[in-house]
Amino acid sequence: MTAPSLAEIEQLAASRGLLLRLQVGRPLGLWSLRLVVAQPPQTQGQPLLLLGELKAWAYGAPAGLQLDTMRVLPAAPAGVGALIWAATFAWALDSTPCRSARLLAIRDDDRQHRRLVRYFRRLGFAPLREVGAAAADLPLRMVWGGAGLLMRGDCREGLARAWRLAQRASAA
Repeated sequence: MTAPSLAEIEQLAASRGLLLRLQVGRPLGLWSLRLVVAQPPQTQGQPLLLLGELKAWAYGAPAGLQLDTMRVLPAAPAGVGALIWAATFAWALDSTPCRSARLLAIRDDDRQHRRLVRYFRRLGFAPLREVGAAAADLPLRMVWGGAGLLMRGDCREGLARAWRLAQRASAA
């Protein structure tokens, strides 16, 4: 199976009546990304209904993709998260030198933390190390805003896994 392009992922979203949009900036030589999936308004004059979003930034290195915030509304249709992940990885592979990504599975609540780790593992992320209260962890805590499990994933593998999940949700 060949990896889908960003255009193919946008087409899959559109076939489900969803809009997938990226907002990319280049401050200080970095890439900033805000990717959203929304439902078009039902009647003219109404705003879009934001179903999910991901914020990330990247620097020009193979391990430069840093995934920051990912949110999906509980009422969002199945597969919105998979569309967001697939589009994020496709964008990184097409537009940056990044081939792997890092994220922090925040440890606010133990039960929620375990769910996050399971979810990220399903996308191909593997644990790197715990980020806690040590002085060496301060820069990472400042970047991600908390303590948790730092994880790394391969963008190609993440794209393949998220694409399969998005297609499965679209077929259901």
